[in-house]
Amino acid sequence: MVEGEWKTRQHRGRKRRTWRKLHLGVDEATGEIVAMVVTSNAVADGAVLEALLEQIEDKIEQVSTDGAYDDRHSYNEIEGRGAKAVILPRKDAKVWQHGNRKGKPHPRDENLRQIRKHGRKRWKRDSGYHCRSIAATTMFRFKAIFGGKLHARQFDNQAVEFFIKRAALNCMMGIAKPDRYKVEA
Repeated sequence: MVEGEWKTRQHRGRKRRTWRKLHLGVDEATGEIVAMVVTSNAVADGAVLEALLEQIEDKIEQVSTDGAYDDRHSYNEIEGRGAKAVILPRKDAKVWQHGNRKGKPHPRDENLRQIRKHGRKRWKRDSGYHCRSIAATTMFRFKAIFGGKLHARQFDNQAVEFFIKRAALNCMMGIAKPDRYKVEA
């Protein structure tokens, strides 16, 4: 029996355990966290994309996300920033705009057509979808260094704790990452 369950049985109280979601925007070239939003578990992933993109002042070339961001709002936000949307459509995804329309085809529909024509594996390779793994690696690094628990109890303090950890991780990345340069042979 877990400690929390024992306390709940003994004292007939409820456990106040809730999840916090950490949404990250990671620079593909440096592995640095350039945007961060902390939410409760009730907030959908696609709802925070705008807040993530607003934190990034530089030009964004590509936004690679998983299927949780596969909605019109996310595509519109990414297109509004002039970036290429590389979002893995859900397995049961349907085309939003059929080819007989006069307007330009929707980027999601183009992704779906490429997947249907060449397969998911090739689409991932050709579109650069695998860059998303850099964000997953950054999240793993964040949890490995700082652990999966927060010390603060209030939501605002938990958010500050996340932002302090972000600054520390970015500092570590700047120190530990080697400089790369091309050498003529």
